[in-house]
Amino acid sequence: MLKMPIDKATVSDAAELTRLVNSAYRGESSQKGWTSEAHLLDGIRIDEFTMIEYLNDPDTTILKYTNDDDQITGCVYLQLRNQRLYLGMLTVSPTLQAKGIGGKLLHAAEAYARQLECPIIFMTVITTRHELINWYRRRGYQPTGKVVPFPETTRFGVPKDVIELAVLEKVV
Repeated sequence: MLKMPIDKATVSDAAELTRLVNSAYRGESSQKGWTSEAHLLDGIRIDEFTMIEYLNDPDTTILKYTNDDDQITGCVYLQLRNQRLYLGMLTVSPTLQAKGIGGKLLHAAEAYARQLECPIIFMTVITTRHELINWYRRRGYQPTGKVVPFPETTRFGVPKDVIELAVLEKVV
């Protein structure tokens, strides 16, 4: 049987997904890639309890990218919200970034949106992350002009300064 590198994650993947996401967004290991938020936020990006909550939520799907050694090296969070699909936590292992995994996960997320008959995928991106916003723009995601504050909870980390999030969307 041919193994597919992208599949839905399950609760049994929670610990590995949590380690992956935190390694890509925070701490010293995140500095090996270009998606680090360590200069903007302290703390962890996600804890295992929250990851398990996501994986148990019927409106949420996490797609995982698995390498030939069955290690999860990428993931993306997708949540159905009012007939639109929210995309977040697009993650690739810092040592494997810029090798096309993120683009493959984004393509799989768009296919999933079409499968759910969601015409729009939207996301929020830290407004000062111009390189990331430009990466999404090259893939058809456009700023809506809407800006929202960073969540006041420390669940996603502790901002080192005021952070705002730009809303981007794409018709799929």
